[in-house]
Amino acid sequence: MKLTTRGRYAVMAMADLALFRDKGPTSLTDISIRQNISLAYLEQIFIKLKNNKLVKSIRGAKGGYELEIPPEQIKISSIISAVDEEVKTLNCKKESKKGCNNKTTKCITHNLWDQLDQHINNFFEKVKLQDLVKKQNLK
Repeated sequence: MKLTTRGRYAVMAMADLALFRDKGPTSLTDISIRQNISLAYLEQIFIKLKNNKLVKSIRGAKGGYELEIPPEQIKISSIISAVDEEVKTLNCKKESKKGCNNKTTKCITHNLWDQLDQHINNFFEKVKLQDLVKKQNLK
């Protein structure tokens, strides 16, 4: 399965924002420290999250970032897709006639990996950012 750090870190950062949203705007420095993510990397991620209207920036001395919409309306799949990520279990393109091995046919396990891909993506469609925050608050 392929999900890069960009996708994982985007979800972590959004969960951090949701968890601390009652305290006002959150700086990327605070998220960086709490989640142990490079500040420069977070800056790149937040440009994409902002462009996809998942977060908004607040200027000023007490500025930072806030969620653009409530966490119960944000799907994990939306966060992953906002940072140009996709969960991929296949080495080939589904619509391609070529298979995973660059042969003319699909490999014998193609359908297995395709079903896993669908299952994972359906899971991320169903889980909301608020679900992560609730689980964190239960600890």
